[in-house]
Amino acid sequence: MLKNSLKITHFVLVMSLLNFLFFHYPFFKFVFNNVDYKSLNGIILIVSLMVLMLVLNAFVFYLIFFLSRYVGKFLLVLFFIINSIAVYFINTYSVIIDESMIGNVFNTKYEEASSFFSIKLILYIILFGIIPSIYIIKVKIIPVTWKKFLTTISLTLLFILTLVFVNATNVLWIDKNSKALGGLAMPWSYTVNISLFYTHQHQKNQKEILLPNATIKDNQKSVVVLIIGESARSQNFSLYGYPKNTNPLLSKIPNVFHFEANSSATYTTAGVKSILEYKNTNELYEILPNYLYRNNVEVIWRTTNWGEPPVHIKNYQKKEELKSNCKGELCNYDEILLNGLNEQILASKKNKVLIVLHSSMSHGPTYSKKYPPQFEVFKPVCNSVELGNCSQTELINAYDNTIVYTDYVLSKVIENLKQLKGYNSSMIFVSDHGESLGENKLYMHGLPMSIAPKEQYEIPFIVWVSDGSKQIKTIKTVTQNHVFHSVLNFLGIQSPIYDEQMNIFK
Repeated sequence: MLKNSLKITHFVLVMSLLNFLFFHYPFFKFVFNNVDYKSLNGIILIVSLMVLMLVLNAFVFYLIFFLSRYVGKFLLVLFFIINSIAVYFINTYSVIIDESMIGNVFNTKYEEASSFFSIKLILYIILFGIIPSIYIIKVKIIPVTWKKFLTTISLTLLFILTLVFVNATNVLWIDKNSKALGGLAMPWSYTVNISLFYTHQHQKNQKEILLPNATIKDNQKSVVVLIIGESARSQNFSLYGYPKNTNPLLSKIPNVFHFEANSSATYTTAGVKSILEYKNTNELYEILPNYLYRNNVEVIWRTTNWGEPPVHIKNYQKKEELKSNCKGELCNYDEILLNGLNEQILASKKNKVLIVLHSSMSHGPTYSKKYPPQFEVFKPVCNSVELGNCSQTELINAYDNTIVYTDYVLSKVIENLKQLKGYNSSMIFVSDHGESLGENKLYMHGLPMSIAPKEQYEIPFIVWVSDGSKQIKTIKTVTQNHVFHSVLNFLGIQSPIYDEQMNIFK
């Protein structure tokens, strides 16, 4: 039984032990999977990490509680509740709470976040968050003298340094796996990475770096529809050799081409930025829609998603605005992006038009809710947000149905473009990143690129061109950055930063 009053030293050791037992199974599962735990060195490393985890957390808790018991209790309650949520997502979706995942969290809207709620999540919060918090709030903590405090701190630091020295031979292993280890250590995974995220956000350019001015070379009416896919992986497209027929429509349409492509990241914000920028960079350069809009091209952005860099154009339409002018079942799905689109193109007084459709096509975990009922061609499907509770067959069936629906939406875009008489037209579809569907017990996306499986970065890059407009180069592999230069080429835009090698059109 836990006592109602404890010396501060005993209290922080108990809290560190509970923190260790409740929240560090994923951490040590990763360690066991990546070291030879039968060797002497492996045993020393594992035991050292266990002891270090207990001692280091107790050390930090001890410092906080000595300075202020009230602040300490507040922070510890906060840690336990957030830890319980974080570990739920780690256990359920095999994510790692690194800096990029923190960015995903801060860029997630309520509509997306609500799809993750489940009974299991509530149980995690109650059992591992709220119940320990009640004890933390009620327990009386007996303080120690400054002399005792300084002695304990000194001995603990000496012990930690000794442990580090003993593991000197394992420094390279720890450094190699530091991102994963840091992303699984609670509560430091999110506390440290939140600080890093905001530090790097502050360091980024507050204002995008403008690109050199461009000029329009001709008066030929041209339109490009760029569709940014969400969580689409190429291996589930029959165009790429998938045995299930997930592309029944695109496979029959002339002038449809596909390229091998990898995303530059495994999460939306970085993936979309890469699609829209002229080269892969950490800087915030002027993105494609902003650049073309500034240079007198008609640009229309329609979205059922989020996470793109700042878009500075006149015609930016979110899902809510599109729904206000929409009737019927299509309004609840990504087909809403096409509602009234041709009329909007024809209403333009400019010869050059770029349409960006930012979809949410295959975003999990609720894949079965991403398409209308008539597109559920593969059954049975997974309807749970706890993807590990579904069989892989059910999960892949639900995901494959989102690809069938994607195939339909893309074919509708092509059909619409064919109706635009007098225009050279092209459709480019490229995904922001891929998706894990239970392979190696990994789900969804967001793992660091250094350890991400191919399912999370091998993406579709599909292009259609109208008759008599452009021909496609004979190239097999492209990047997301090819979009920028290919759009410039198709629309007849001359620019000092144009790179012919990054263009897919002859």
